[in-house]
Amino acid sequence: MTAPDSNDPHATFEYFSSEYAQALQAFAAIETQASALQLMGYTDELRKFIDQFIEMAARTQALAQDRNEVNFAEWFRELVEKAEKLRTPLPLQP
Repeated sequence: MTAPDSNDPHATFEYFSSEYAQALQAFAAIETQASALQLMGYTDELRKFIDQFIEMAARTQALAQDRNEVNFAEWFRELVEKAEKLRTPLPLQP
């Protein structure tokens, strides 16, 4: 979804609402599958999923800050922090 015109508050709210709903869904999927992926030896893949999620959420957080959408910026920051906590205990593969 393309970021809306910053002059349309309704479109901006819809955009960030949609992005946040999708981010929550993606984070829940990562969180749910993390243990299984680690047990199956897919730690590198899990790390890549988490890194991609963090990149997306951080980019959206920055856009929310630019648009002065304080609540959305905070909610995306929280998701980034949660994802970073998931990533931290993952062992690096040689």
